[in-house]
Amino acid sequence: MNQILGVAADEWRYWRRSHLALGGAIVFLILVISTSLLNMLRIDAETHARSQNQTQAEDTFRAQPDRHPHRMVHYGHYVFRAPAPLAIFDPGLDFVTGQSIFLEGHRQNTAMFAESSSSADFGGLSYLSPALIYQLFAPLIIILLAHGAIVREREAGMLVSLLSLGLTGSRLLLGKGLALLSFIVILLLPLVLTCLFAVARGETFSAVLSLFGAYLAYLLLWGVIALWFAAIVHKRGTALAALTGLWFVMTLILPSVAVNIASNKAPVAGKIETDLALLAEQRGLGDGHNANDPAFAQLRAELLAKYGVQRLEDLPMNFRGLVATSAEEKLTTVLNEYAEKRMAGEVHQEQILINHAWLTPSLAISFVSRSLAGTDLAHYHRFQKEAEALRFSFVQGLNRAHAEKVSYEDDINRNKSEASWQRVRVSAANWQVLGAYQFQTASLSDRISTSLFSLRILLIWLLAFLCLFLWSGWRIKP
Repeated sequence: MNQILGVAADEWRYWRRSHLALGGAIVFLILVISTSLLNMLRIDAETHARSQNQTQAEDTFRAQPDRHPHRMVHYGHYVFRAPAPLAIFDPGLDFVTGQSIFLEGHRQNTAMFAESSSSADFGGLSYLSPALIYQLFAPLIIILLAHGAIVREREAGMLVSLLSLGLTGSRLLLGKGLALLSFIVILLLPLVLTCLFAVARGETFSAVLSLFGAYLAYLLLWGVIALWFAAIVHKRGTALAALTGLWFVMTLILPSVAVNIASNKAPVAGKIETDLALLAEQRGLGDGHNANDPAFAQLRAELLAKYGVQRLEDLPMNFRGLVATSAEEKLTTVLNEYAEKRMAGEVHQEQILINHAWLTPSLAISFVSRSLAGTDLAHYHRFQKEAEALRFSFVQGLNRAHAEKVSYEDDINRNKSEASWQRVRVSAANWQVLGAYQFQTASLSDRISTSLFSLRILLIWLLAFLCLFLWSGWRIKP
């Protein structure tokens, strides 16, 4: 053990003399800290703005005056997705997915207002998140430090002396690895500080510990890869060129290729194509604004027979409100089918992309990071589903008020005079059917479950190269 610690101390002395560790760490820490601060400021501002907008939207809806309930169906309501606490570290898909949805009757709108202007606000650094820096640039610094760890001793002729003094190749490599591990821990300190800030904003300690563990495994993997190359290659230039090329392929080329493959293998229908197909199907459901539409003839007959009356005016409820309720239910079923189909297509694309993590650990850590941070596709889909459930709930609540609190006769004659129009207005107390909404990050168990496949791939990568690393230690020769 003393030999391993001695090798690690010697490695740190070499780094200090060459200024590699100090220079690389300072540049990296400045980059991480600056982007972390920018993200903290941005997330705090967005959290406050979205919370305020959500409260204002709910208050504005409930404060509307007495009016016809169907007017409120079309008046609509906004819901906003609050950023996850760990979005300060990994914004994930938040930059490209919408953050709010307008809810209204007869429609299922998509999320909108993605942060397309943020790059102008922060001079282009907004998309350079701390997570991206760790995924892309931290491996480069590790490569810079570790590529010559063993080959340097070989080129200087020191390897023969070290081995002749009784130091085995395994202990030499473990000592170098211990020094690199300590350096990796230093690189992860900004992540720790960012995670503590997320805990202060409501994140669980277990979640941030899981995120720290995932990035520790990822950086350890690159450290093991770099030391393995340093042990089997005989020239520093060759080791540096090979490792840099490997980094370029794994972090830049393969992820881009994987995205293109996923898009081509599992194309998702565009909005225009989907809207045209949906419109064609909607025509057969009937017009909820027209009580005389043939699609509701059976409903009319059943109600007249049930209550033993001949006229719609004699029903104990407003037939037009019942038609609106029935039409909304049928339409929502169809809308949900299309939404589920679209989401299934996006999940299929994502799964194809995740499968390419067997080719590069960069994809594995990116999926694990987004899942644990609560900024992945699963959270975006849950936001859409929760928003739709709220939309259907308050629209149907208004439709019930239409059916129960407005007479059919008044409803069909509402445009004859001002007095007729006043009679179909209902109390603003009915607008309380709108429930409060606040988007919450999924539980840690759900997030881990979502990221488990990618996490396993990452750990398999690490285990495989650890075996190569240990094997190469036994074969180190001058």
